[in-house]
Order: sequence, then structure tokens, then C-alpha cells
Amino acid sequence: MEGDSDLEIMRTETHLVPRTVIIVFEAKCDMEKSEEAIDNDQKEGMVPLTSSFTQIMKVLVAESFNYAVLISEYPRLSAAGGDGSIHTKMRDIFGIIDQIYYVILATIGVPVNLLAIVILSRGKCGLCTCTTRYLVAMATADLLVIVTEVIFYQINYYYFPRNLLDITPVCSVTIVLTSAATDCSVWFTVTFSMDRFVAICCQKLKRKYCTKKTSAVILSTTCFLFCVKSIPLYFIYEPGKIVDNVPWFCAVKPSYYTEPGWVMFDWLLIVLTPLLPFALILLLNSLTVRHIIVASRVRKGLRGEIKSENHCDPEMESRRKSMILLFTISGSFILLWLLYVIEFLYYNITGIDPQDYSDSEYIFQQAGYMLQNLSCCTNTFIYGATQSKFREQVKSVVKYPVTSIIQLINKHNG
Repeated sequence: MEGDSDLEIMRTETHLVPRTVIIVFEAKCDMEKSEEAIDNDQKEGMVPLTSSFTQIMKVLVAESFNYAVLISEYPRLSAAGGDGSIHTKMRDIFGIIDQIYYVILATIGVPVNLLAIVILSRGKCGLCTCTTRYLVAMATADLLVIVTEVIFYQINYYYFPRNLLDITPVCSVTIVLTSAATDCSVWFTVTFSMDRFVAICCQKLKRKYCTKKTSAVILSTTCFLFCVKSIPLYFIYEPGKIVDNVPWFCAVKPSYYTEPGWVMFDWLLIVLTPLLPFALILLLNSLTVRHIIVASRVRKGLRGEIKSENHCDPEMESRRKSMILLFTISGSFILLWLLYVIEFLYYNITGIDPQDYSDSEYIFQQAGYMLQNLSCCTNTFIYGATQSKFREQVKSVVKYPVTSIIQLINKHNG
């Protein structure tokens, strides 16, 4: 499977460039594949982006069948060994899993994030305004990551090869947008953690910091800074192939790896996402837990609750709910990004060329990418699990179209 072998090259090269944004286009710069693909395009016409949903489902069914066949053949291939065929087959299997996984992720991720944006924007979930703004911003950033990373990159690569998105200026812009969306998604989680830390641990600062105006300034400033930070990414690419004066695909310029300015910029990208956010979230959560434990003991002593655990303390109940929401969101982020961070540290410490990864190392790497993208779909389910009023609003939104249709029918019949 030529496409999957190119996919393997693409995946292992992502260490050498801004790793959160280059997922697809490096593979499309394979010269032999590019020549054959573009020649076919000239003969048959460019593949349109608007291929039918039925076509995608047919491909999914076929790939699922291939996946089942490869799995059934695994024991025989393992016993045969020696010729590298099992290595190729395992990569093929994971490529098929990728194809199915990202379609499912997009199918779920887009509607659940839209649902979260609509429900939270209504302000009927019992959350304060500044908290609601952070959650809406996080859902919006997650939605943009799903669109740019999963749909424009992953699904485009597997199901819509050789289209407008593969022209060099377009794919460069897409990479910039993906980088900005990913950074905002990560750092909005940090700003939310910071807001909850101040609200719980810093009562004097809370009055000035936890306000609608401050949250708006913090979110808009964060978004602006990371959009500006992503702009230089547009200039690190050159065409992978030029056909009839049209530049195709995005290949990283060799100077990116040697010029001191670009090398420093690359390390800045790595530190800003995800190393620094990882450390900040762990620090803020640790300080919050410590404060809550100390405050809980003090309040129990003052209220004489050491022997009366059933007494309800409204303040502690409010803090408990806030703590649950904070820890589930930030904990989910840490867990889903953990493999990515571990694999990044492993690569830099060992110095192993990702193209020389064993099957287990390759699968670990790809699982990190998959879980990283999954983090853009989990928050809505967390809200539903931890916030009763959010669940009520979900039921209301789901019932609304049905009740509207019934009322329209009754009105028409009446």
C-alpha cells in the first residue's frame, strides 16, 4: 500500500518541524508520489473536496474489512517474520485505524462542541459569567482544532487527496490556523485553571480578577498573541513540487533546521505548547488542592463538624462543585496529552530518528497524536457528567426541534 508507506514517512518526520501543526503535508511532498499523483490529476481532473458522504462510508467499510483481514493474518505473519512484511502490515493496520478514527472523531467533535457553545452561551447552566466565557472560548478553540487539524489535515489526506488544500499557499495558511487553534485550545485551559485558582485560593484578588471584563481581556489577549506567534510558520515552507507554475504541497525549508533564529523559534513552539501549559496546570491544581484541604480542615474546626459530618456547608459545597469541574477538565487535558509529551521527551533524550522507530514506538507515537486530538471532544461530556443544569439544557436543546415540529403540525391541522 503505497499511500500507507508514505504516511509512515510523514508521521516519523513530524518530530523535525513544529510537531503540533505538521501532520499531513510532509507526506504529500514525497517526490515519486507527487509526480504520479499530479500526472493523474492532469488526466482525470482534480479530486473535488465535496465528494459525497456515501463515498466516504464505502471507503470506511472497505478499510474496515481490510483491517479485519490484516488482524486475522497477524499470527501467520508473526510466525513467518524475517522479511519485514510484519513491520509493513502493522503500519498498514494502524493506517486503517487512523482513517476510521478521524472520521468518527470529526463526526462527534463538531456537533458536541457546537452544542457546548450554544448551551453555555445561553448562560443557564448555573455558572458565573467569567467561568462561562472561559468554557465557551475553550469549546470554540476545540471546534477550530477539529476543523483544521482533523478535517483539513487528516480526513483531507485520506479521502480527498490532491485538491485545493494541497496548493502551497493554502496549506501554509491552514498550518498557521491549526497552530493558532491548538495553542488557543491549550492555553484557554490554562487561563481557566488560573481563574479557578484565584477564585478558590485568592479571595482578595478574586474581586478584581474574576470579572467579565478581565476574562474578556485575558481571552482576547491570549488569542491575539498566539495568532501572531503562528504567523512565522507561513514562511518556513516551500513547494514540494511545481507543476505548470502551480506550487504543490508544503515542504519545510532546509534553513529551518540550521539558522539560529528558526532553531530558537522551534524551541519556543515546543515550550509554549505543551511543556509550559503542562507544568502550569499541574502547579495550579496542586496549589488549589492544598488550599482546599487546609481550608476544609479550618472550617470543620470552626463549625464543630468534626463529629457531625452530615452538616451541609454551602461554601464548601460550592467549592466542591467548582473543584470537580476544574479537575476533570484539567485532568482530562493532562491525561490525553501525556503520551504526546512522553514521546516528545523520549525522542529528544534518546536521539532516535523517528524513521527508525520500531512498531511499538511508532504505535506509541501515533496513539499520542490520536489522544491529543481526542482532547478536543471531551469537555462537553465532562460538562454533562459534572453539571446537572448543563444536562437539563442538553435535554431542552434536543427536545426543541421535536416539540417545534409537533406544534407546527398541530397548528397546521388545527
